[in-house]
Amino acid sequence: MPTEKPRYTIIVDEEMLKQIDDFRFENRYPSRSAATLELIRLGMEQIKKEQAEAKKVQKNKSSNDETE
Repeated sequence: MPTEKPRYTIIVDEEMLKQIDDFRFENRYPSRSAATLELIRLGMEQIKKEQAEAKKVQKNKSSNDETE
């Protein structure tokens, strides 16, 4: 059954492919695509958390600078 979702291709080296396959099999994903999508989702969540934390630290730093 074809999908209407956008598609794109990535090129990875052998080591990255092995890591993706290991993740796939350890977590029982049905395909490399599903595993790769989950890894991307997890990475993006982590980036958002780190950005939010950096903003929080910057805001606290600014507040502390104003009170000194």
